[in-house]
Amino acid sequence: MARIEVRAEVTGKVWKILVPVGERVDAEDPVMVVESMKMEIPVSSEQGGEVVELMVSEGDAVEDGQVVAILQT
Repeated sequence: MARIEVRAEVTGKVWKILVPVGERVDAEDPVMVVESMKMEIPVSSEQGGEVVELMVSEGDAVEDGQVVAILQT
């Protein structure tokens, strides 16, 4: 099984988590939404897999490139 790190692409604040731990997502499905400069930017995985860990909570500040979720294939 492969471990997939989902990373934030912008600095901002986690506005909404869309997928709970245990749910499966396909490639390019949004996992959460980050608010940055009054814009809502979806954070997606490049590959499909099951969400095994969320590294942030709604309202947390995130940095560009920060790992926000872990998926497993």
